[in-house]
Amino acid sequence: MKDMASTKALANRGKFRDPLVTAQGEARATVALSNPQTLWFNTGTLCNIECVNCYIESSPTNDALVYITADEVRDYLDQLEVRNWGVSEIAFTGGEPFMNPQMIEITEASLARGYDVLILTNAMRPMMRKPMLEGLNRLNAAYPGKLTLRISVDHHRADVHDAERGEGSFEKTLTGMKWLRDNGFRMAVAGRSVFADSEAESRAGYAAFFAEHNFNIDAQNPGMTVLFPEMDEGIEVPEITTACWGILDTSPDAVMCSSSRMVVKRKGAEKPVVLACTLLPYAPEFELGSTLEEAERDVALNHPHCAKFCVLGGASCSA
Repeated sequence: MKDMASTKALANRGKFRDPLVTAQGEARATVALSNPQTLWFNTGTLCNIECVNCYIESSPTNDALVYITADEVRDYLDQLEVRNWGVSEIAFTGGEPFMNPQMIEITEASLARGYDVLILTNAMRPMMRKPMLEGLNRLNAAYPGKLTLRISVDHHRADVHDAERGEGSFEKTLTGMKWLRDNGFRMAVAGRSVFADSEAESRAGYAAFFAEHNFNIDAQNPGMTVLFPEMDEGIEVPEITTACWGILDTSPDAVMCSSSRMVVKRKGAEKPVVLACTLLPYAPEFELGSTLEEAERDVALNHPHCAKFCVLGGASCSA
């Protein structure tokens, strides 16, 4: 752990310290919440497995972010209406969301308000428990076309996937996906682009995997088959200045924090807080307050992930 921390410190030494200016003294880029489309909730960091490269370090023992409750979710849904954000999607990540005992109630509360709902899951044992399956079937029937489950399939080959997630995990996830297929659920997949395959090769591999199992998932659609890059803070990345928008021919409106926020509840905290980004749950400088009103302020792109993942990578966590 000490060596890793040293590597991270050396990779971007002197950078990402001041929210206003870069290490070179240039004005740091900021992003306004210009078009809120997705409100994310972290349901808790506990997970049934421990992956090699989990960006949030989820595991069967990590409860740094505790289970959010249905009443807490409802409070933020109320705030959405008051603030008139125009959000169309409520999304849930973890940990493993189906570890949260109130996950069905939380999902129903969101669907009942008319939102599309996205749940990120490994489709393994927590989802496959009888109460969860019964609840999912009931909600999918009551709110047709409104619920999507994005399944974590790190690679389309079992051996590569299992190297990240543990022996036998691919088959367990495949079992869950087959249940979702057979019961008429809308599925998407989250993969990773850190292996030797090019993006074209990865998408071709996923397409063959989907065809083999008759999964109705478009491998060429980046919103349905999302390929995430490795979020390695030990890799040197440039800081994003205000001049970068013109140099890169991109807009701050294309960055995730222009269209989303995430709610988390920290262990020991009295109430949840709102974060600028789904990727930085442990970075205190990206905590915006406990209310959506407080979270409407601009976000300084003051982290390596902002550059590598969002601005240069053009990635998005939403559909």
